[in-house]
Amino acid sequence: MEYKDHEGYDNDWVTLLPAVKLAYNEIQHSITGKSPFLIDKGCSLFLPVDHLEKDLLAIYPILKDLHESWKKVCDTEQIFIAEAKEYEKQRYKKNDKETDFRDGDQALV
Repeated sequence: MEYKDHEGYDNDWVTLLPAVKLAYNEIQHSITGKSPFLIDKGCSLFLPVDHLEKDLLAIYPILKDLHESWKKVCDTEQIFIAEAKEYEKQRYKKNDKETDFRDGDQALV
């Protein structure tokens, strides 16, 4: 499955996979209400970019850009997850056949 970002660029998922995996494990999922990292490890994922002190930002302005870029990756990942869910839902509905049970049919429950 190939996605394009909001600017129309194709993404090379092989090189993006480590960052996407980290973003996926950090964001809260709608089904559980928690992030996969929190469920698996019992604590939230803490990254250095999440706890930048103001004096560090004054010394290293590039850290602010890094933090904003990371948040953009997380937001984009949430959009891609929603699009992938919808795509799979439509694919399932296309191939799903209505099951018609009648009296006397044997079914595994």
